[in-house]
Amino acid sequence: MNAQAKPQKKKKKQAAKEAREALAREQREKLQAPDPLSRDNLKKVGLRVGIPVAVAWIIAIAIPGWIAKAVVGGLTLVIAGILIWVWRFASKSKAVAENVLTADTAEARKEALSKLDSDFKEGDTAATFAKAQLQMQEDPKAALATLETIKLDKVMAPVADEARSQRAMIHLMLGQTDKARVLVDQVDLSRHKDHRIRATLASVVAEGWARTGQAKKAVELLDNFDPEDESYADLRPQIYRSLAFAYAWSNQTKKMKQVLRKMKQVNVQLLMGFITKRKNPQGVPAKGVHPILEKEAFALVMKSGAVPRQTKVQRM
Repeated sequence: MNAQAKPQKKKKKQAAKEAREALAREQREKLQAPDPLSRDNLKKVGLRVGIPVAVAWIIAIAIPGWIAKAVVGGLTLVIAGILIWVWRFASKSKAVAENVLTADTAEARKEALSKLDSDFKEGDTAATFAKAQLQMQEDPKAALATLETIKLDKVMAPVADEARSQRAMIHLMLGQTDKARVLVDQVDLSRHKDHRIRATLASVVAEGWARTGQAKKAVELLDNFDPEDESYADLRPQIYRSLAFAYAWSNQTKKMKQVLRKMKQVNVQLLMGFITKRKNPQGVPAKGVHPILEKEAFALVMKSGAVPRQTKVQRM
C-alpha cells in the first residue's frame, strides 16, 4: 500500500509543479512587449516623425528670412536627440527581453539573473522587470519583492502601469485578491496605445475586478478584446483565464464552460490555475476562485488524464 502511495504522491506533486510552471511561463511570455526595433515599429516612427519634420522644413523654406529656418533647425536637433535616446532605450529593452525569453530552464534562468546583475545598474527598470519575470517561475514572492523596488511615482506613467499589473498578477496567483484590486484600480489603459499591450494589461485588470466583486465590469472590459483575433494569438491563454473568472462570477456559466474548453485545447495545464487546495494540496489558493469554475475545470483535467485518478481528490 505504502509502496504504491509514494509514486502516486510523486506524480501528483510533479503534475502540480508542471501546472504552476505552465501558468507562469504563459503569463511571463504574455508580458513581453512587442519588439521596439521591428521593421513595422521603425516604419511607424519614421512616418510619425519624418513627415511633420519635412512639412515644417517646407514651410520654413517658403518663409523669407532666417528666423523660421533657425527655429525648425533647432526643433530638428531636439527631435534627433530624443530619437537617439529612444533608440538606445529600445535597444537595451530588446536585449533584456531576449535575455528573459531564452532562459527556459532553471540553470538558464540562474545564468540570466547573474547577467542582469552584472550588465545593468541597480534600479534599471527594464532589468528589474526582466529579473522579476525570471524569478516568477521559481519564487513568485521574490519576483513580487523585486517589482516593489520600482518607485511608481518616479517612473513614466505607462511603466508604472506595467509594474502595477505585474505585481497584481502575482498577488492573484497567490490568492491575495484585495492587494491585486488596489493595484489594478490604478492602471489607466488609455495611456497605452499599442493594442496588444492594452489587452495584456486589461486581462490582469479584469481578473482583479472579477475576483473582487466587479465581474460585470470585468466582462465589459474584456468585450473590447477578441481572443480569436490573430493579433492576440499568443495572448489567448491570459485573456481566456480572465474571461473564465469574469464569466464565472457574473453567472454566465455557459460562456465560462466554452472558455475552459478553449483553454484545454491550448494547454490542459492552464486549467490547474483554477483548481484549489480544496481538491489538490498543491493547488492554488481558494480566494477568488468560483466553486463552479473549479468544478468544471477539475472535470476537464480529470477527463484529460493530466492528473492520476488515484490522487485527484482531496477529501474534506
